[in-house]
Amino acid sequence: MNINKKQMKSSIRKISMLVAMASFSVGLWPQGIPVYRDVSRPIEERIDDALARMTLEEKVGLLHADRSYGSAGVPRLGIPENNLTDGPSGLRPEMVWQTWIPAGMSSDSCTAFPALICLAATWNPEMGYLFGKNLSEEALFRNKNMLLGPAVNIFRTPMNGRNFEYMGEDPYLTSRMAVSYIKGVQENHVSACVKHFAVNNQETKRTTINTIVDERTLHEIYFPAFKAAVQEAGVWAIMGAYNKFDGQYCCHNSYLLKDVLREQWGFDGVVVSDFGGTHDTQEAIENGLDMEFGTDLGSLEAFQNYRLGAPYLKMLRNNEASEEVLNEKVRRVLRMMYRTNMSEGRPWGALASEEHAMAARRIAEDGIVLLKNNHNILPLNIESLDRILVVGENAVKMMSRDGGSSEAKSKYEVVPLEGIRKYAANRIEINYQPGYSSTASKAVNDSLHAEAVKAAKNADLILYIGGMNKSLYQDCEGVDRQSYNLPYDQDALITALAVENPSLVAVMICGNAYAMPWCPKVPAIVQAWYGGTEAGSAIASVLFGETNPSGKLPFSFPVKIEDNSAHASNAYPGDGETVEYKEGIFVGYRWFEKKKIKPQFAFGHGLSYTSFDYGKVMLDKKTMKSDENITVTIPVTNSGKREGAEVVQLYITDMESSLPRPIKELKGFKKIKIAPGETVEVDFTVGKDALSFYDPERHEWVVEPGKFQVQVGTASDDIRSFATFRVVQ
Repeated sequence: MNINKKQMKSSIRKISMLVAMASFSVGLWPQGIPVYRDVSRPIEERIDDALARMTLEEKVGLLHADRSYGSAGVPRLGIPENNLTDGPSGLRPEMVWQTWIPAGMSSDSCTAFPALICLAATWNPEMGYLFGKNLSEEALFRNKNMLLGPAVNIFRTPMNGRNFEYMGEDPYLTSRMAVSYIKGVQENHVSACVKHFAVNNQETKRTTINTIVDERTLHEIYFPAFKAAVQEAGVWAIMGAYNKFDGQYCCHNSYLLKDVLREQWGFDGVVVSDFGGTHDTQEAIENGLDMEFGTDLGSLEAFQNYRLGAPYLKMLRNNEASEEVLNEKVRRVLRMMYRTNMSEGRPWGALASEEHAMAARRIAEDGIVLLKNNHNILPLNIESLDRILVVGENAVKMMSRDGGSSEAKSKYEVVPLEGIRKYAANRIEINYQPGYSSTASKAVNDSLHAEAVKAAKNADLILYIGGMNKSLYQDCEGVDRQSYNLPYDQDALITALAVENPSLVAVMICGNAYAMPWCPKVPAIVQAWYGGTEAGSAIASVLFGETNPSGKLPFSFPVKIEDNSAHASNAYPGDGETVEYKEGIFVGYRWFEKKKIKPQFAFGHGLSYTSFDYGKVMLDKKTMKSDENITVTIPVTNSGKREGAEVVQLYITDMESSLPRPIKELKGFKKIKIAPGETVEVDFTVGKDALSFYDPERHEWVVEPGKFQVQVGTASDDIRSFATFRVVQ
């Protein structure tokens, strides 16, 4: 082989460069690639290696905020910062680092997804997964590795100002929707942070109130969604609640965080404080809090003096706190980071894309509930109408940018009037009257009321679009509602409109139950929730029949507030210091059925533009052992003229229980699309989880031998077929 001098010199230079680069690399890492950066090694080994390299100060720095929505990394080791974001329905705007003031950036607009109560109303875990997946893609684009959601606190009272962020009154429904949402989020290497653990069911005195709840009620009503998030969805973070439980703050509550979360459920992720929810360094250290946020703002010094900051560091240096406990906290934080912003193959994100907007619209359409439809006034036939009058401030009001931590800086929001006009496309005349204003005086509102009623005379049909908004004392974080009635004297306005023109459709935008004294006078009622970026498009699609409504109520509508169990038991809002859940397990429909109270609209209720006939429930056996399953089958037929989706609901009754149990409890549901004339066989598997109750004396779930009944229907108050079976020893 002939090699000239020029080629030889070039080869020598290349070899020298490679040697130099290798020497430089070895100089940085004497053993080559460090274990904590080696993607071929198991995560737990990488965590141990990273932990061994960190100083005491660096470890403590991972445990507390260093800005409004984030915490420090370890720059020396290349370990990134943690970047968090509210909220459960869309990304909050970026904040000035040491404040809650939006930074005013032009690059942080996002997709506003529907409120979680709308997601729950879909009764469709596929929508939960779609929601989580799309939302986490937006988080990825904005370099967020933790989404502070979903919120899974149970509706205990309609007065709770934050109910619109939750998923209703039933633990089974909430669990199924939360699991699907979390899986969608975490598939994209973003941590969901399920909140608020636990028994945070009112905003009144939320930062100080001490909740007293018996053990059985905790496990049957208020714990199941959190347990499912841990054991089924594998959630990577949980946020503690503001309130106290049994005298100790939830963010460092020994029973909740150590006994239940870690020991009973096996949670291996991080416990995050609610913002400002940490009150005691010693308890935070000992009882399982891992990351502290929101305790103080304003300066770097303020962040450093968090209870898991300088005070903790001082205790460690003085040997007043165990470094072993510190290491476990840091290990959990690093585990979350190796699953998110330090993970291999982390996906790309996207922000405010057309695909995300269409996903938001699908969820909104799927969650809209048709409460009432006398004389089939809906869907609207555009060919038979000349003039529609739209009345109500909510027809033109954007809803996504308010409400506390659920606010989203939406790129755009289609309001209902815009969606209706776009659908009508000049084929009919669409007029608008506000009817009321949320910012006006009573005199001005009286005038707006009169003008709307006068205009109603000349309309073929009235679309009333009202409800609530996210102002204080309505659907808003931090305060509860002050009245069960609608604000701004809407009850009188709706009644007057119905008297003037009985062709009235009420479209209610809110996230809570409310009084309906006008219900008998209004032929059609649509519950549209807060629908996000494409809210108006979704509403128009349902009103004009492009979408067949298929949502179901995730909570009961009491006729009056005194029908609610917490209020009937004189157990809300407490005495200012303590609130005792005297109603126990009888929350929502469980209470209505126990007391034989007829609600305005029942849990699970929701109509369609088609009709469904249910056949007879069939069981694959009549007896089962407690560790066996039974298969339940029922034929469902679309007896109408158009395709529709039906939520088939399965309830279980324990007919021979040794302890008081609800008349029935939701233990299964399936949403199925059925073509006109088609019959679908719907199957359910019923096992011990569906039959068990929590025994407070034994401190465990038990299935007793005896007689049980399966009930299948289209709502909790509309059971179409049932069958009985026995559990034997």
